[in-house]
Amino acid sequence: MQTRELREYCERRGWTVAGEYVDAGVSGSKDSRPELNRLMADASKRRFDIVAVWRFDRFARSTSHLLRALEQFRALGIDFVSFSENVDTSTPTGKMVFTLLGAVAELERSLIAERVRAGLRNAVAKGKRLGRPRARLDTARIVTLRRQGQSIRQIAGDVGCSAGLVHKTLANGRVLRVANTPD
Repeated sequence: MQTRELREYCERRGWTVAGEYVDAGVSGSKDSRPELNRLMADASKRRFDIVAVWRFDRFARSTSHLLRALEQFRALGIDFVSFSENVDTSTPTGKMVFTLLGAVAELERSLIAERVRAGLRNAVAKGKRLGRPRARLDTARIVTLRRQGQSIRQIAGDVGCSAGLVHKTLANGRVLRVANTPD
């Protein structure tokens, strides 16, 4: 019923249907669905000018997902039409509704960021250490292995850390290159 009515709507508007994207049997609550992914890929390739949906909730179940997709469409110059809600971003009223939705989403993002910052301040005030725990390295062993001629990758494997961390440790100790040593 939905696809039939959307086809008729497109025909009345004089639009040519470039493709239909129907995720049959896949929950609409998921942000990643095969046909939705194909739609977004085709949108980025500019294969159409308008996306028409039966209802917002048939396209996206969360407001944040809907707004991200609408922002992407807007950036690509693609209009969005929701048949049941009578929202068409190619019209002045539809643009206003989209702008209001965007403002609400921005407010929501700002409130979340504010709560996160308040939570971090509270954690610090309670003496909580933030961030990744410091890696405990045997710097002397790293320097010794380097002076013995091992490569940075070999040392990283021996001490169980990344090559970047070995390099940083050696740079801090100013032991970067030893003659005839790879990398």
